[in-house]
Amino acid sequence: MKSAHDHPKHYCGVFGVFGHSNAAEISYYGLYALQHRGQESAGIVTCNGKDFFSHRDMGLVPQVFKGKALEGLKGENAIGHTRYSTTGASHIHNVQPLIVDCNRGKIAIAHNGNLTNAAELRDELEAGGNIFQTTVDSEIILHLLARPSRCPDANPLLDAIRRIQGAYSLVMLTEKEMIGVRDPHGFRPLSLGKVEGKWVLSSETCAFDLIKAEFVRDVKPGEVVIIDQNGLRSIDAFPEQKKSSFCIFEYVYFARPDSRLGGTEVYQARIEMGRQLAREHKIEADMVVPVPDSGNYAALGYSLESGIPYQMAFVRNHYVGRSFLQPSQVTRNLNVRVKLNLVSGLVEGKKVITIDDSIVRGTTSQSRIKTLKEAGAKEVHVLISCPPHQHPCVYGIDFPNRDKLLAARSSMEEIRRYLDADSIGYLSEHGMVQSTGKPHDDFCMACYNGKYPVPYHSSVDKEIIERRQFEAQSFGDLLEKEKSQSKLI
Repeated sequence: MKSAHDHPKHYCGVFGVFGHSNAAEISYYGLYALQHRGQESAGIVTCNGKDFFSHRDMGLVPQVFKGKALEGLKGENAIGHTRYSTTGASHIHNVQPLIVDCNRGKIAIAHNGNLTNAAELRDELEAGGNIFQTTVDSEIILHLLARPSRCPDANPLLDAIRRIQGAYSLVMLTEKEMIGVRDPHGFRPLSLGKVEGKWVLSSETCAFDLIKAEFVRDVKPGEVVIIDQNGLRSIDAFPEQKKSSFCIFEYVYFARPDSRLGGTEVYQARIEMGRQLAREHKIEADMVVPVPDSGNYAALGYSLESGIPYQMAFVRNHYVGRSFLQPSQVTRNLNVRVKLNLVSGLVEGKKVITIDDSIVRGTTSQSRIKTLKEAGAKEVHVLISCPPHQHPCVYGIDFPNRDKLLAARSSMEEIRRYLDADSIGYLSEHGMVQSTGKPHDDFCMACYNGKYPVPYHSSVDKEIIERRQFEAQSFGDLLEKEKSQSKLI
């Protein structure tokens, strides 16, 4: 895994299963497959049709659900969450799924993404008397779901999601249903599958492979899927939104290589990114060396295209914790060195191309180049399988402020000198998109080009929150006119 110094931090993974006798166990393995999306905390909420059962804690999935933790999670319906905090502190009270108990019954939510109008909505809700017990923007959605509707014909689910802006893939659980929601721009992935005839939802398809589920399809941008004992219903909640803005960094770094995104294998996309790097940056060298693990496939692609031998000169220690979870800067610095050890004899006297997925601050890359040169590498050329990160992400990736991004404050020559590399090269935006096999307009690339699909300082769009009614039998039955004070449990 990457250090906090030089690589973006992950966001979250969500999972859900409806109607299966081993719902808790399946959710556990689903979260295990999504562990790469968040390592700070994990949680599962189950329902037996009446009561909710919950277990949430800080730590990795096997740490959180050790011993007999799963035995207390009763019921055939479950949702789960594995988290890295992008908004809200890393603290036990922010662990998801969150649960609300209100006049509409119990509702649990697991959220992947980041709301761009969270501060505005939170101020509005607090002014109206709502009390927040966490600092995560996911709780805003629960309060919107729990409060009385201002229009008697409105559906509370659509009423809530039309108030929020930004990136969100949601998996929710009521006493009767499991609900999946994807924002109208489709920033974050969410897939539908079936295991033993029962519906499952997951951030990535790699979880389906582990639990031997059949992949059915991706949840569409702006789609709401409502799953109950009668099957699945689909609602297009944002028919006016036509353009998707999927986060292209899923292909570059975040998603597991054995997942499929939008019908494209992540593994193959990364291989092609490496091939594109070789076409755009022709370098005479003795070997291509990946920075494990996220640089592995781009480096292989570069080797296949260029004919330069591929060497695993860096050996990764798989038993070192993620450095950004450690409490001290000293420990972080030690972890940067201990995670990857160099096979020095491979690089001595050689011209080396080292390939990684990204450079954020540059400190870790600088350390790697220093290690290679101290081992006797004759030349070290650095290639990155995406364009330079010059802008912060506001949709759920923890890129730092722009003034802390190396490429935002430095020219290519300044970056090369800072890293002490013999050359530095990034994949072009065109080459990156072409590697996915998708149209350019399908993606959000704001962290590269500063073009944000959803403004993050604007007021709520009145058109989006206009009430619309749809036929949703069970959730519609939850509509009640009386007011009730919501209480998080």
